Amino acid sequence: MSRRDALRLGATAAGGAALASLLAACGGSPRPTATAGPVTLSFWTHDEGYVNFFTEALPLVAERTPFDPRLSITRSGASDLVTKLLAQAIAGTGTPDVAGLEIGQFTRLLRGDIAAELLVDLAPAVADLGDDLMAARTAPFSKDGALYALDSDTPMTVYYYREDLFEQHGVPLPQEAGTWEEFMAAVAPISERTGTAFGALSLSSDLPQVISSFHYLLLQRGGQLFTPDGELSITTPEAEEVLTLMTQGLTSGAFTTVSDYYGGSVQSALSSDSIAGICMPSWYASYGIKPNVPEQSGRWRVAELPRFSGGGGRTAVGGGTGFAALRAKPGTTAATDLVTTAYLSPEQQVLRYRELGYMPTLRSVYDLPEMYGLQDEFFGGQDVFEVFHEIVDDAPPVYQTADLAILNTVLSGRLIEAYRGVRAPAEALSLAAEDFRGQTRGTGA
Repeated sequence: MSRRDALRLGATAAGGAALASLLAACGGSPRPTATAGPVTLSFWTHDEGYVNFFTEALPLVAERTPFDPRLSITRSGASDLVTKLLAQAIAGTGTPDVAGLEIGQFTRLLRGDIAAELLVDLAPAVADLGDDLMAARTAPFSKDGALYALDSDTPMTVYYYREDLFEQHGVPLPQEAGTWEEFMAAVAPISERTGTAFGALSLSSDLPQVISSFHYLLLQRGGQLFTPDGELSITTPEAEEVLTLMTQGLTSGAFTTVSDYYGGSVQSALSSDSIAGICMPSWYASYGIKPNVPEQSGRWRVAELPRFSGGGGRTAVGGGTGFAALRAKPGTTAATDLVTTAYLSPEQQVLRYRELGYMPTLRSVYDLPEMYGLQDEFFGGQDVFEVFHEIVDDAPPVYQTADLAILNTVLSGRLIEAYRGVRAPAEALSLAAEDFRGQTRGTGA
């Protein structure tokens, strides 16, 4: 098997076992692992914010571990990072000591035994934390009882809304409206009269964006794309209920569509007051709203989502990046200490929120007084952490499989058919499931 063939198998739906075997064969004999003292760690990430955070954490790591680490930093796109990681692993050289793995790209390592061959199982290192390390953030990076990365964030989904537009139109706040169904019924006449929408669904060519619109509400309703055992779970009453709500919202005008959540399409809609509110994770404040409409500072607020009348919780989670240590390298122990110390120290979790806006992954940190009092002028001086503290116990786990990319492809198209009225919600979901099973038959995840 050529290296090109191995990479192709690792990046697509087939050949997981073959690639894992090749990785093991190419690994060679591990070099002696450093046990103390100065060590330079190769650190790969897609985001400068992580570079700054881990660099600033180095003195704490030196204080609390036997190591005095330094970082040799490489930045690349989230997808390119995983592609390069697999290529270097197959070559048997040049893998990093620490890698930041975007949650969707991490699924490429779930094929066969790839994750087990490449990454340190961090479960023993976090065992003493018990339930304090929230399952909402360990589940996406786990397989067969092993934990392969520690997430940087608990990106809970909330409702961002323009307080001035809500007051102008006499719209009840989401938490005051009661349920999603009641909220949609209250805003639909306003949307019909004014053209203002109170939610947005993505029709992006970036297929995970399309899925996310559905996934957030599905998680809130108590559903999942996959079961904990990796079985597809989109033909359920919860999934049909969510998609029905979304399609009815589009029909009434309460929801609108955008070509993407981050660029010109959403910027135009927000700037023209065509969108008065949007359901998105915590990071969307920094990556979607503030960069696009800085002139609207002071007008926005954050609230918890309405509930579904049929059940579920008050929030969902979306996105994330897990940091992993690579196995069988001289820096493996130091890399493990770096990740666990920087990410699991309560003071570091407080710092990560105050400097980067990332929500803690330790439940106990939500009760620390240091987490409060950080007023956000963009949100009218609101202490937005209070909203997240109220909903954190409803944050659900997210279950992933190596076939997520296939689901993104087949489900996104069927969702768009439902949005456009070409398919009824139940039919769209059933056909997506049929498409998925046809494309994954025999992939050996």
